[in-house]
Amino acid sequence: MPSFPSITDISNAIQLSIAPVFLLVGIAGFINAFVARLSRVVDRIRVLEQYLLESQGPSRVNALRELAILDRRAQLVNIGITLGITTALLICLVIVTAFIEAFLGVSHAMLIGGLFMAAMFSLIGTLLAFLREVFLAIRSITLGRSRPWNLENKS
Repeated sequence: MPSFPSITDISNAIQLSIAPVFLLVGIAGFINAFVARLSRVVDRIRVLEQYLLESQGPSRVNALRELAILDRRAQLVNIGITLGITTALLICLVIVTAFIEAFLGVSHAMLIGGLFMAAMFSLIGTLLAFLREVFLAIRSITLGRSRPWNLENKS
């Protein structure tokens, strides 16, 4: 006769899954930030594409440079979203594996540890993509200008 998990086993599995659930909330925040940034990039691309139809000369060159940076930013945001969702899926697998362990009574400690480590590597990739995208966004502020602000002449 198969033994069923006790309420203690189930409550222990729930307690162990609380920390990964909080991690999921944080990852959701990053994905939300990436989606907002992607929306801004797409909006700016649309404006620049319209501007390119009407512009010539140095301003057109600057617009093309900015479009190249926006394209790279969109790629980084895509990578960040993909890695963030991968992280969330891996964390979900950690939680499911913990519950399977509680219900079946079979130790999956190595699997849980491996899934969690994979999730952390994916999270590191997410953070690096976010950081790189922010650097590109800041760099694009000074595009076409030798200095972003002239603080000496406040005319």
